[in-house]
Amino acid sequence: MNETIGVLIADDQPKVLRSFAAVLNAQPGLRVLATAGDGADAVRLARATHPDVALLDIRMPELDGIEAARRILRTERTRIIMITTFDLDDYVYDALVAGASGFLLKDVRAADLASAVRTVAGGDALLAPTVTRRLIAEFARQRRRPPQDFGLTPRETEVLRLLARGGSNAEIAAELVVSEHTIKSHVARLLAKLGLRDRTQAVIHAYESGLITPAIEHGCGDSSRPLA
Repeated sequence: MNETIGVLIADDQPKVLRSFAAVLNAQPGLRVLATAGDGADAVRLARATHPDVALLDIRMPELDGIEAARRILRTERTRIIMITTFDLDDYVYDALVAGASGFLLKDVRAADLASAVRTVAGGDALLAPTVTRRLIAEFARQRRRPPQDFGLTPRETEVLRLLARGGSNAEIAAELVVSEHTIKSHVARLLAKLGLRDRTQAVIHAYESGLITPAIEHGCGDSSRPLA
């Protein structure tokens, strides 16, 4: 990643584009490379400017944000953050499955917006403050897949389970009594074996495969911290 984080913003509301661009351009180390008013333009501009992070509105004309994310990720190493008006938008789960690293609400505070861009650019994933893994649990339960053998070792399976329940690398390391570096290695290997982009998709996989169930997840806090 470059020292300066390049950002693309796509939203069909000019006010949102201006506001987000002004906030991010005022932050050290962040630069808005382009803005788009629809999904098709977002894809074109992403391929022209190669942003580190793209903020995509879920609902846009010409091409919705989910399909725009899919097309951008086919050719770019861009990290995607979806932005939406509704905290329980039915499309959020599809966006995460499509490869988004997380999502934010349009009324996000300026400091949180900048922090989210830096978090995702650094390789972590995030969820909006009012949205927890219960959203993933609900949709994943509806799309449960038959059990499959992905070649994970017992330890990698345990790390995935703890990761999906919200554990940080440090917390998982403490529970398994190993170093944090060891957990990072396990996470990298299990992501590679499962063909997943990041920890958000690992959470989705854990629910869809039945490794984690909503009953187990019930009671987790409504934390908005990165899944790091």
